[in-house]
Amino acid sequence: MAQPHIFDILVIGGGINGAGIACDAAGRGLSVILCEQNDLASATSSASSKLIHGGLRYLEYGEFRLVREALLEREVLLAKAPHIIRPMRFVLPHQHTARPAWLIRTGLLIYDYMGRNQQLPDSLGLDLSRHPAGQPLKPENRRGFEYSDCWADDARLVVLNALSAQQNGARISTHTRVVHAKRAFGRWRVRLENSQTGDEETVHARLLINAGGPWVRDVLDNVIVSHSTSGVRLVKGSHIVVPRLYEDDQAYILQNPDRRIIFVIPYEGEFSLIGTTDIGFDADPANVSMDGSEADYLCKCVNRYFKKSISPEDIVWSYSGVRPLFDDASDNPSAVTREYVLELDGSVDDAPILSVFGGKLTTYRSLAEQVMDKIRRFFPNMGNPWTWSAPLPGGDVPGASFDHLVSDLETAYPKLDADFLFRLARRHGTRTYDVLGDAKTANDLGRDFGAGLFAREVDFLAEHEWATTPEDVLWRRTKCGLHMDDAAKSDLGDYMAAMRSG
Repeated sequence: MAQPHIFDILVIGGGINGAGIACDAAGRGLSVILCEQNDLASATSSASSKLIHGGLRYLEYGEFRLVREALLEREVLLAKAPHIIRPMRFVLPHQHTARPAWLIRTGLLIYDYMGRNQQLPDSLGLDLSRHPAGQPLKPENRRGFEYSDCWADDARLVVLNALSAQQNGARISTHTRVVHAKRAFGRWRVRLENSQTGDEETVHARLLINAGGPWVRDVLDNVIVSHSTSGVRLVKGSHIVVPRLYEDDQAYILQNPDRRIIFVIPYEGEFSLIGTTDIGFDADPANVSMDGSEADYLCKCVNRYFKKSISPEDIVWSYSGVRPLFDDASDNPSAVTREYVLELDGSVDDAPILSVFGGKLTTYRSLAEQVMDKIRRFFPNMGNPWTWSAPLPGGDVPGASFDHLVSDLETAYPKLDADFLFRLARRHGTRTYDVLGDAKTANDLGRDFGAGLFAREVDFLAEHEWATTPEDVLWRRTKCGLHMDDAAKSDLGDYMAAMRSG
């Protein structure tokens, strides 16, 4: 009988941490398999506020190390993926019922200082009675502040890390559940099951990485049967999307009397994204949704500040995710640490496992580097850190200028709509040329599903980005679902069903 292939690392979980770890490890010459029970970024990593940020509010809880790390990573990620990450200015109106103005200004000065020597502009004080950013706000909001962070397409960030891992030799297995894993002869024997086909497979790995996110504890308790006592605190965060509240490009950060903050962010051209809530969660992370009280909470917060009033009836889409935070025994979900903890169990002779507790979108890359540092003693010949300077797929934009990329695309494809090329470049960066290929006109792109989604891109996503269902395409690889009616979505479903059967 042939000897089974032995991977160096098996990563459980296809969220941002799992994909980032697989990417880093594969690029250092390790053999890697990543197993995700559903689609990539199908849970927490597609349900964020879509921000790459230092976390201004974390300063209030004394998390200075985390903020400094996140601010450094903000610049690194902006350079790695300028097509899916872009700078954004945030306006913070000051109301006397919230934090005092001197405290906010002090916090912003610290934020600027910790992010010094970086390309984003520093914070400013604003007279909102005169500044254009004050126009959408109620007249009592006369004073405010402005600072910089970045917006990101969270789900695409996950996919691009998985793609980079694959380009470096990793095997990416979506819709593949780790049913059971046990130590045998100094390595892990892992039973896998494909949820779409029912096929089972057994693989071997020298080391397991448990990046299960909300299921990290479940993996330890039911798959590995570990004696680890570390806990995870599940916190639900919900967002709503409404018709756009204002025309300009800045985002707003609103303070509530309960000291929580809410973001209002321009989204997909026609909409505003509003969130998030922070609610303790103790149910199945696979079944999470926004409830009426959360919708009311977010609407009331917006209505305290904006001239244009909204209600739950204005919501065109909502999503919820469960953040798997390290359990620090805090009574307040908003105050639970956003620091991550890496727990390593086992020796070289006893098949080690490393579990990831906590983490946030912005710090995934540095988290992956720290994972590599922890497991280096098991793989002393692994390569050196590399992800800090390497662009993600599509991110090799000359001069990191997205505008220049769009201009070049308009020159290369003069008969294609400029807005269509812009949206496609936001998703694919320089890989837009691979998507479009030899197309000259829209007719060359195949069936038009609406919202700028054509069959050629759907085929590309299915062949190169593990998209197997309409939901994968409409809500994670793109956000075309926001712009399409039910008939168009059904048409896409029929097309993809025919793809699978053919």
